[in-house]
Parts: sequence; structure tokens; C-alpha cells
Amino acid sequence: MASVVTLPFQLTAPPAEWSKPSATGKISGKSLPIFSTFFQMTLTCSLCCVTAPVKRTLYAAGPSYISAARRQLLNRTFEQDDEATHEHRQAQAEKAQAEKGEELYPGLGEEVEDPALLKMDAKEWKKQDHYAVLGLGDFRYTATEDQIRVAHRRKVLRHHPDKKASGSTGTNDDSFFKCIQKAFETLLNPETRRQFDSVDRAIEDFVPNAKTVKPEEYCDVYGPIFAREARFSKKQPVPSFGAMDATKQEVEAFYDFWYNFDSWRSFEALDKEVNEGSDSRDEKRYMEKKNKAERARLKKEDNTRLREMVDMVLASDPRIKRFRAEEKAARDAKKGAAAGGKGKPLTLAQKKAEEAKKAEEAKKAAEEAKAKEAEEKVSREAAKKARDAAKKNLKKWKKASCSFFRGPSAVTNVVSESNYFQPEGQTPSASTVEKQLTELDTLFELLEVDESREMKDVVEKAGKGDVARDAIKAKASIAAGRGGQFEEFV
Repeated sequence: MASVVTLPFQLTAPPAEWSKPSATGKISGKSLPIFSTFFQMTLTCSLCCVTAPVKRTLYAAGPSYISAARRQLLNRTFEQDDEATHEHRQAQAEKAQAEKGEELYPGLGEEVEDPALLKMDAKEWKKQDHYAVLGLGDFRYTATEDQIRVAHRRKVLRHHPDKKASGSTGTNDDSFFKCIQKAFETLLNPETRRQFDSVDRAIEDFVPNAKTVKPEEYCDVYGPIFAREARFSKKQPVPSFGAMDATKQEVEAFYDFWYNFDSWRSFEALDKEVNEGSDSRDEKRYMEKKNKAERARLKKEDNTRLREMVDMVLASDPRIKRFRAEEKAARDAKKGAAAGGKGKPLTLAQKKAEEAKKAEEAKKAAEEAKAKEAEEKVSREAAKKARDAAKKNLKKWKKASCSFFRGPSAVTNVVSESNYFQPEGQTPSASTVEKQLTELDTLFELLEVDESREMKDVVEKAGKGDVARDAIKAKASIAAGRGGQFEEFV
């Protein structure tokens, strides 16, 4: 028999047509069929009994859950799973295009290789053209990651050693296959690809002389050149060269950007390797130091090259000339309006007079600059002579007063008469004498002339004893701040 359970919530009112089942198997005066007893028991249990709650785990069977389950089951990292997913989608896309009769990047990686390229030595990978090896010579730094992957896959299918094992093509396919793998590794890694792109010799870097370019062709010639150099910029996007009708603000913004150009170009790809089999740390440090200096030199040369190119293009830019002519015309018109005239053009004689006046002023300014430069040169030479004379006198005075050869002098005599500042009755050791004389030489080397003369006067006046030693110690503390090291006079 069902038990009655009191539930902790209030039930809503039953419907108006509902009535309690009777024991005779009738509901609201209607007879029940043969299974009325079973129906009555079930209905009673469903109305009176509530099962205990059960805790269940719900899983979100979406893309995130599927990715997490795949990584866990296949023991993959996020990077490995992303790469495998990308390859799978790429294969599906190629399959779909193949079914439609289309091919992804038709002809990519399927061209006939140069025989010299097939004979390349894999050990000389630093000299190889990675783009040419994968058949991306026409794309180079503009090649996308998908194009690199597709070209690599097709090259592998053609030149895998297993497929060439039975043939006798006369080429070193195994070595070329290693070149393919090295090119793929280099171009797929953003850092190593950037290093290779920095020194890509196959890219044309010729810049024509701006004076030989016609004004109407100026933008068409130098626009692509600056677009080519823009790939090295850390700041993107790079302002375009513009057209002949560009505004002054646009042209000034362009040249301002290139005069403050920040390049990521590096030259690590040209580093020299340590001799194979060498384990010497000194040799490795020396080679790293040499490579670092060479990279700095190449970086400086590249910055100079770019700056000279910008200077040359700016100097002959017809747009700049047009802006200056417009500004000059505006100034002339303003001057004519201020004078109350109608802005009449100057006569030929007036123009010649004005040009002669400007030439005279320029000549006078050049003469003044030349005279000023000569005067500064004389001043510098006089100052240099004075410094040399002072150094010479200092050396003479030090030699006379201190005697670098340990000869007699006022200070050394006082130190010697003071028994080298040892207790009375105790003979100073040879090492003590040597140290004190060496420190005196160092002291006179570091002190200025006035300081040395002051110490000499104080020591001579004090005579032997602690007063003389204190005077030497005082000057030794000054010399210690200039790099001197003292043990006896501290």
C-alpha cells in the first residue's frame, strides 16, 4: 500500500473537472476497463509518491567539448591540435575542390626545377633560396602560410626518397628532399622567415637616380620602391607614396614617417658558424662577439642607405617644388596687397638686382663663417698647446718631486726618516717598503699639481711622525676616489 508523504511545497488547486478515484474503479461515474486496478495503483503512486533526487552530470556536446575530448584522448597540446585541425580542414577543402574539378593554387610547387637546384647540398642550407626550393620564387615575402604548406606538400609528393628509390634520375633526390624540409621549417617559423627575408638576395633593390626620372613618372617609379622597403617597418600600415595630386599634408606625413623609420630588419642569417666539431667556449664567445659587431655594422649601413634614398627622393620630388612655388606665389601676392599695388611682376633689371644682392649676402655670410671657423681653429690649437704644456710641466714636477725611479725626494725622505711609519725599534720589511713607495708613486700620478704641492709642503713642515702620515692618508683618500688602491696609507 502506498505511503503518504508530505511535500515541502504547496500544490496548486486541482482542475474543476477532477474528482478523486473511487474504490469501485469509477472516475466521475465512468467505469474503468479491465486494467482499471493497475491504472488506479499507478495513478495513486504517481500522485502520492516522489522519488529521491539523483545528481547527474551534464556535458556540453558542442565544438569546445569535442576539441577538449579530442585533445585528451589523443594526448595533444593546443598547438598540436590546432595544426592537425588546420591540416584536416585543408585536406577537406582540397578534396572538395578536386571533386568539383578545381585545384587549390593550380601549378604551385609543380614547376620544373632547375638542375642546379636539384644538385644542391643540404649542408649548405644557409646559401639556398628557400622560396625557390618550394617553388615560391614569384611570391617570396608575400607568400601566405597556406601557400607554403601546399607547395611543401606537393614538393614532398614529388621528391620523397621512397618514391625515387626505384628510379635512376641521376639527381641527388635525398639531398634535395632535405633542402625542401629545411626550407619548409625556415619559412613556416615567423622568426627564421623574418631573418631570411631580411637578407633575401633575390629581391631587386635597385633605386634609380631621382634626377633622371621624369616628373610625370615620379610617383609610378618610386611608389613601388617605397612599398618594397615598407615590409621592414615595425609600424603598420605604412603611408603610401601617393600620386601627383596629393596634398601637402599627405606628402609631409609620408616623408616624416620615413625620416623616423623604425626597421625590424636584422642580419642574423649572415652569422658565421663555429668550426664543426669545436667545443671551445672561447672560440664560441669570440665568434658571437664578431657576429654581433658585423650585424651592427650591416644595420648601420642599411639605415644610412635608406636615409640617403629618402634625401634623394625628397630633393627632386616635383610635388615639393609645386608646394614651394604655390607658397612663394601666395607670399608675393600678400606683399603686393600690403603695398597697395596690384602685384605687378618685377622687371628683368629688378630681378637681376635682387639676385645680385642675394649672391652678395650669401658670399658675405660664407666669408664670415670661414673667418669664424679659422678663429675657432686657432682657439682650439692654443688650448691644445696649453694642455700639452701643463701635462709636460706636471710630468717634470712629478719627476723632480716624487722621482718615479725611487730617487730621493722630500716626501720619500720623510717616509724613510719615519722608519716607514713602523714602531720604534722595529725594522720595516722589504715588502712594506716596496708597498709604501709604490703607493706614493700611484698617489702622485692621481693627484693634481696643486694637490701634490700642498701635500709636499705639509709633509715637509710636519717632518717625520704621525702628522706626515696623516697628511699622506688624507690625499690617499682623495686619490682612492679616482681609482687608486692603497693598503699602507688608509
